[in-house]
Amino acid sequence: MTKHPCTERGRWHAQQGEAGFTLVEMLVVITIIGMIMALVGPRVLNYLSESKAKAAKIQIESFSSALDLYFLDLGRYPTSNEGLSALTRSNNQAGWNGPYLRGGVVPNDPWGHLYVYRSPGASAPYEIISLGSDGQEGGGGTAADIVSGAR
Repeated sequence: MTKHPCTERGRWHAQQGEAGFTLVEMLVVITIIGMIMALVGPRVLNYLSESKAKAAKIQIESFSSALDLYFLDLGRYPTSNEGLSALTRSNNQAGWNGPYLRGGVVPNDPWGHLYVYRSPGASAPYEIISLGSDGQEGGGGTAADIVSGAR
């Protein structure tokens, strides 16, 4: 009995097996991943923005402690013109016992903007302000300003 070449070829493919995924299987997996990212993504981004705001509050508290030490040594807070950089360099002031910040540098806020320092502040001897994610005064949500507490 002679074997037909087409039948032999069909058996060879059936025995070998086709490895891989079909287009439909790939589309189903991509759709599932997309749905998961749509549900989880906004929550992750929200946690990220909340953590940046918390980091800014902690840095502002650190500046406040350094300003209190500066006040104890010099009997005054730095002026608005001197700014927070007065905590890192003396400008030949008698009684200066700094630098008052670790590393000798004033860091930027978590969004990469400079902190705003005002002395006197609206309701305290000074104010330290992070302008939030937009880098402009005012705003809401992640763009809201973070201001040092009243003293």
